[in-house]
Amino acid sequence: MALSVPAIMRTTAARLSALYLLLFALCAAALVFYMTSLSTRMLAAQTQETINEEVLGLAHAYQRGGLPLLVRVVAQRSRQPGANLYLIADSNGQILAGNVESLQPGILDKEGWTQLPFSYRRYGEGELERLRNSEQRDQGAQSNQPDAPAPAPPQTEAGHNAIAVVLRLPNQMIMLVGRDLGEPERFREVVQRALMLTLGMMGLGALLIWFLVGHAALKRLDGMSEASRRIMGGDLAGRLPVTGSGDEFDRLSESLNAMLARIATLNEGLKQVSDNIAHDLKTPLTRLRNRAEAALSGDRNADDYREVLEGTIAESDHLIKTFNAILMISRLEAGYSAEHMTEVDLAAAVRDVAELYEPVAEEAGVVLEASVDGHFVIDGNRELVGQALSNIVDNAIKYSIDSTATPTVRVTLERAGGMIRLAVTDNGQGIPDDTDRARVTERFVRLEKSRSQPGSGLGLSLAKAIMTFHHGRLDLVPGNPGLSVVMSFPERQEHKQ
Repeated sequence: MALSVPAIMRTTAARLSALYLLLFALCAAALVFYMTSLSTRMLAAQTQETINEEVLGLAHAYQRGGLPLLVRVVAQRSRQPGANLYLIADSNGQILAGNVESLQPGILDKEGWTQLPFSYRRYGEGELERLRNSEQRDQGAQSNQPDAPAPAPPQTEAGHNAIAVVLRLPNQMIMLVGRDLGEPERFREVVQRALMLTLGMMGLGALLIWFLVGHAALKRLDGMSEASRRIMGGDLAGRLPVTGSGDEFDRLSESLNAMLARIATLNEGLKQVSDNIAHDLKTPLTRLRNRAEAALSGDRNADDYREVLEGTIAESDHLIKTFNAILMISRLEAGYSAEHMTEVDLAAAVRDVAELYEPVAEEAGVVLEASVDGHFVIDGNRELVGQALSNIVDNAIKYSIDSTATPTVRVTLERAGGMIRLAVTDNGQGIPDDTDRARVTERFVRLEKSRSQPGSGLGLSLAKAIMTFHHGRLDLVPGNPGLSVVMSFPERQEHKQ
């Protein structure tokens, strides 16, 4: 897919990058201006310091030998390579000695430092210019001959720029000591060009990096958008691409993929619930219809009608209980519950359930034992925990009756690995097959040997949903004989030992 600059600029990341690039350019321009000004000020200060040192030396020479010695010292220093500007003139400004041939008018009129750089011409440069102009005139005369090449345009020697200090000697003579600005100006230009070139290369590199990063980001976003369109089109198994780089795009894709997996699980659960309702609730609804139809057929008295109505009410209560369990499971699996989470003492909950089911177990000929020693506290909902434990104990009592020994159900509490394990163990036939143990916690699943017992196949499903809601787990551990259903809860931090 071709990407254009306008397409890149429509992204927030590209706009932020462009803003940072603009800020970088402004900072770079400010840096160039600052460095250039700083170098100019440093060179100017150095130049002034050099001139002051020269003035002090000349003043010392004047004090020792007067004007003759001053003129000799100026003549000597003027001939040195890279010499400063030296000029001695009379009171009328007529140049008497030094290496300056001509000055910008008005420079010698004011004593002290010159306010602005002035133009000048060194001694001998006027003669060189006159010779050059003469040669050019000769070339122009020769150009009048046929087939002669065109002469070069005349050139003039441009004056130099300098700063200086002007002093009046006691005899009204004028002395000027200055420094040519050509070297400082060239240095400043070199610094400025170097900074501009460096910052230009940095800006170009930043622009290229920004473009490449924006290109890669848009490519990643296009991949995510394409995957999103496929998912919205019905491909619920599709997932957003993950490159494995661990950047923010990967983290976003992983979070969205986890959300999609959760949605797929909930949709599958909803489909399973619908299928189970259509399949497993058909039988009780058919019984209700048959009872009502049988009551209407034939001649029946009031007691017969009453019996049929009571059976219908009982069957309806069973259906309502089943629907409530389904709704509770769906709500807990969705991670939402209006139930209040408080501190729950599991030991007290075990004692309450054991006391509640003791008559039921005694009537069925089952020994119910509850071994609870210590203080076991979790964060949870007491009603939900009690409901899950009641379902498990009820199942254990039902299926321990087939035991060859004395039917026994044992409830225990213990700590293991930072968790609180609440185990309900029976000595019945159990569930030896691993596949059956995995299936038995699904909705409406009832094994063949359990068809003789009343129930809807939702007890363990509800217990599993309650454990998931409490951030715990439900494990079915085969015994020898029997089955142990273990509820593992995370313990409250302040109660860990």
